[in-house]
Amino acid sequence: MSAASTAIRSKRPEWRRRFVSAVRNNPIGVVGIVIVLAFFVLAIYPQGFSAYDPEKLSLRDRLVVPSSEHLFGTDQLGMDVFTRVIYGARTTLKVVLVVLAIATGIGFVVGTVAGYFGGWVDEILMRFTDIVIAFPFLILAIAVNAALGRGLVQTMLAVGFSWWPSYARLVRGQVLAVKNEEYVMAAQALGGRNARIMVRHVFRNAMDPVIVRVTLDVGLVALATAGLSFLGLGAQPPTPEWGRMVAEGRDFLLDQWWLSTFPGLALFLVVVGFNLVGMILRDWLDPSAVNR
Repeated sequence: MSAASTAIRSKRPEWRRRFVSAVRNNPIGVVGIVIVLAFFVLAIYPQGFSAYDPEKLSLRDRLVVPSSEHLFGTDQLGMDVFTRVIYGARTTLKVVLVVLAIATGIGFVVGTVAGYFGGWVDEILMRFTDIVIAFPFLILAIAVNAALGRGLVQTMLAVGFSWWPSYARLVRGQVLAVKNEEYVMAAQALGGRNARIMVRHVFRNAMDPVIVRVTLDVGLVALATAGLSFLGLGAQPPTPEWGRMVAEGRDFLLDQWWLSTFPGLALFLVVVGFNLVGMILRDWLDPSAVNR
């Protein structure tokens, strides 16, 4: 490497060098970035890609094969599948944001308080967390969803309240690793309030692995909510939701394969895309990535 190129590299901001290194270590992650960006574009502006109404019935056009007029064909009620897949991205994004907001919110509070204070507070919170983890996630989510009733809002609440324990344990581990650092002890010695110390010093320095975990969990949350919708507990007709669309098309799978194939493929791509992006974030936020 020439001296000039070395000098240019040294002048780059640290975050940029780490990002370039992360992409170099995971070149396939660029595909994930493209998929994720496409997902967000479709979710934010679906009407720009289809002129059809995703909830308008047209029995005259039911079960039309994929064509130039209907790219993904139509379903058993004559609704355009391509349009519903696109609008399903908006539904999935909304579900993912709400579920992860609930899960990370509860997980951060429980994990931070347990790790920072320790002692009996830690014991009580972590034993409660262990009790929740002891239940299989899907069974717990189905039970909570059934108790709340059918509907997309109920599904988001059920998955969110069933998802938080993993974040609580992750945050607790990070808090235990940083709470004895010198800057935290200095803040305590200066008389800083516990709440301020947890937010400004402990919480902020425990964020990196949680960000990676959230990115990887996007696909899993989408799968979980789609699974509940597939079972009839989530989104109700005519809301365009990928899991519900797969469930509605399973009775027509042999002859009208496109009903379940395209929403299932969209769900598959989102899961793969966010996992690939998570790999890049993992290396980007890892300080050792700078020297690779």
